[in-house]
Amino acid sequence: MKLNIGCISGDGIGPEIVREAKKVLDAIAVKYGHEISYTEILLGGASIDVHGVPLTQEAIQAAKESDAVLMGSIGGDANTSPWYQLPPDRRPEAGLLAIRKELGLFANLRPAVLYEELADACPLKKETSEAGFDLLIMRELTGGLYFGERRTTVENGLRTAVDTLVYNENEIRRIAVKAFDIARKRRGKVTSVDKANVLDSSRLWRAVVNEVAKDYPDVELSHMLVDNCAMQLVKDPAQFDVILTENMFGDILSDEASMVTGSIGMLASASLNDTKFGLYEPSHGSAPDIAGKDIANPIATILSAAMMLRYSFDLDKEADDIERAVKQVLKEGFRTADIMPEGGKASGENKCSCSEMGSRIAERI
Repeated sequence: MKLNIGCISGDGIGPEIVREAKKVLDAIAVKYGHEISYTEILLGGASIDVHGVPLTQEAIQAAKESDAVLMGSIGGDANTSPWYQLPPDRRPEAGLLAIRKELGLFANLRPAVLYEELADACPLKKETSEAGFDLLIMRELTGGLYFGERRTTVENGLRTAVDTLVYNENEIRRIAVKAFDIARKRRGKVTSVDKANVLDSSRLWRAVVNEVAKDYPDVELSHMLVDNCAMQLVKDPAQFDVILTENMFGDILSDEASMVTGSIGMLASASLNDTKFGLYEPSHGSAPDIAGKDIANPIATILSAAMMLRYSFDLDKEADDIERAVKQVLKEGFRTADIMPEGGKASGENKCSCSEMGSRIAERI
């Protein structure tokens, strides 16, 4: 199979972690007989340095011509980087928001996986962390409160702010379809999260999700109020498979889920449109303080590449192989600095650089 992948290395540690993900993808290509072509695309600070803007039309076109895009990280130190002396619409993150809009990326996938080997990093009770968990939050990304009409006025001498939460049934239906499709690739369970006891938008959300569920008799559907879901994520995260929710709820719950894994350096993410196309990136930032030191954790980016194979190319076996290789390297005791146990070895064979971790995972393919 020919895979046409756009690569946005980006800023900070981005080039280092993307390099290691490509190393693992190349190992997959050799093992399974695929042909991979990479198209380098500038975005964020890297684009500002060359073109003076965070995103060019040429970059947008290159992304659209790719089957999927793998991205490192965007942005720098807001206190020291000259990028942040520019107007807000010309800063690195503006390019990221713009490309998401141009590519129609409405579905954000945030897996939260606690590996047995990293259970000690989990802040939850020991019996919870030892059970482990593997869940995925499906967040609607382009609607809801963040995109509704907003205004601040003075009424009767009082400053008054209004934010509008709007969803139509088509927006809900398309994200629900994505959630059910992905649940079929996992354990076949969707938990739809809303606030239907209070909000009209949530009542519509629940009604449309129920309609979509009729087309997926093999997927188990349940509903949960968002406040209860927040509690259940710290009480019993193993109960969840796919959590489906609207934009603001998903923003909050995905951050909560990332923290209970113990390390954001392990968390992949994807943003999908209404085709097989997706933008795949680690959940963490650009970490400019450690850029160029070869100590970043590339695992989140490598796992994002596995998601790309699974969701954009339907190469489930290959994705499984990458995830298995990651688990094997962790089982063997190899760690980058961010996931070394507290009080553990400060040096020695178990401590890996960024490039060493990528090589070890590639070798296990």
